[in-house]
This record gives sequence, structure tokens and C-alpha cells, in this order.
Amino acid sequence: MFLESKDLLGLKDLSAEEIMYILDTAKTMKHILTSKNKKAPHLQGKTIVTLFHENSTRTRLSFELASKYLSANTANIAASSSSIAKGETLIDTGRTIDSMGCDVIVMRHPMSGAPHLLARHVKASVINAGDGMNEHPTQALLDMFTIMEKKGTLKGLKVAIIGDIYHSRVARSNIWGMTKLGAEVLVAGPATLLPPGMENMGVKVYNTIQEALIDADVVMGLRIQRERQKSGLFPTLREYSKFFGLDDKRLKFAKDDALVLHPGPVNRGVEFSSGVVDGDQSLINEQVTNGVAVRMALLYLLTRRNSIENIN
Repeated sequence: MFLESKDLLGLKDLSAEEIMYILDTAKTMKHILTSKNKKAPHLQGKTIVTLFHENSTRTRLSFELASKYLSANTANIAASSSSIAKGETLIDTGRTIDSMGCDVIVMRHPMSGAPHLLARHVKASVINAGDGMNEHPTQALLDMFTIMEKKGTLKGLKVAIIGDIYHSRVARSNIWGMTKLGAEVLVAGPATLLPPGMENMGVKVYNTIQEALIDADVVMGLRIQRERQKSGLFPTLREYSKFFGLDDKRLKFAKDDALVLHPGPVNRGVEFSSGVVDGDQSLINEQVTNGVAVRMALLYLLTRRNSIENIN
């Protein structure tokens, strides 16, 4: 089996079979990642470039490490220190990178759809590392991988996603992916942070955290984007925490063995209390580890696909 597209731009257009193919490959990659010698020849001779127009710690570093663990050549471009700052267009930047023999471009951009635009103008595979408020597919894949490691499947699980749904590309990708794999997804947050028409995505919408948490198998928090708070979408961070923050008391509404996830970075005392972040049910650090394994899998699958296409 091969991924249908040369690019990984979102989970909305991936089939359930393709998602499972990526997750199954990630299992093998995690064995490499957790071994004493974190080095494999799978991407030897390949070149991976990260092109980030927004700040990132987890996503960018995990792609860089994933590339190096698989023996790829790597290069990093920050928009602020590149020709982009001089006025070069995204397409021209992409073509320049493409002309240097790059195999994969990993891109984060504040504009929704930017990776899709780039992918149409380059031969290299493009991986969406987060575009505006649209999608963050690799984050959702690592979230699903983490859940399946513990639960074995997503089918029939009740997943509650809490927080700033409106601005969250993580939420959108998780909704597309998890529903395709058979999970029941519920979302909750302040009315101002819930986009209209969420029901059309196949989820249940609640305005209180308690309703969404009842008998949940998985609880996922989302970062409150402090830069958005200035828009007056809710009164204060303190008030948000009072009504929508997850603490040990509220977590009891979920099942006793419920998993707790967060894409990070966590605003402690806002989305989650420290007790929840550091608690036994928290998988936040495991998500980070699994993020490297999933990104190793994607880099391998996309470069493998392209190599076979070139032979044919």
C-alpha cells in the first residue's frame, strides 16, 4: 500500500486506511526511537527542509530529529532570516528549495491553505506542520497513535475535546481523523470559542465541560491562545479556568481510566491544573515521544512513494 498523494496536507482528505497505514508504520519507527542506537538508514540520501513561518518547539524539533534518526540530510529555514523577509513570495521560495534537490518540505504558516498552494508548485513532498486555523495533521496522527497504544483502537471511544475549538487546527484534524476511525467526538468550550456548524463535522457540541466529560474515555485540552484573548472572547483567563479548566475534581466525570492529552504547550492553571498535567492519567510527555515516531513514519512513507514513482 502507498499513500495516494505525494503530500500530507490534512486528514480531511485521507482515508481511514491511509491513516491506519501511517499509524502502523509509526509502531516500527518507535522501536528505532526507543532503541539504544537511534539511527537507521531509511532516509539515507534524502534531504528534508523545515520552513517555519511561526514559532514552534515540539513540531519543528521532532521533524528535525525524525529526519536525523533516519539518516536524512536536514536544513532549517526561519522566515524571519530568509529571503521571505525581503519580499520573496512563498511560491518562489518553494521553487528555490525544490531546485536544490529537496525531497520533503515541512511547512508551518499562519495562512490557511498555504501548504496546499506550495504543494502545487513543487516536486518535493509537502507536509503541513500547521496552517492557520485549518489543520495540523501530524499532531492529530500522534494523538491517535498515543490513544491506540493504550486503548488498542479508537472505534467506540468517547473523546472529549475541551477549549478554544474556534482557533484550533489541532481540533479540526483530530475530529476528521478520529471520526474516520470510529470514535465519538464531543467538543466543549465558551460559546465564543465554538465555531458555528460544528455538528456538521459529526461531533456533539456542549457549552459546559461537565456534560462533555461524562464517561469520556479520552480528554483532550487545547491551548488557550493568549494572543486571541485580547479580542474579548472571554472575560479573563481566571474566569476561563473557573468554568472550563480541567482539574482533578472535574476529571472524575470521565471514566476512571480516561486518558488525558494536550498538544502543548500547556498553560498550567488555565486549561489544566498542575495536578492533571503531572497526574497518572496524563500522556502529555508520551505524546511528544510519539510525535517523533509518527513523523519518522511520514517521512519514510512519502520518500519511499516518491522513489518508486521515479523508478516507474
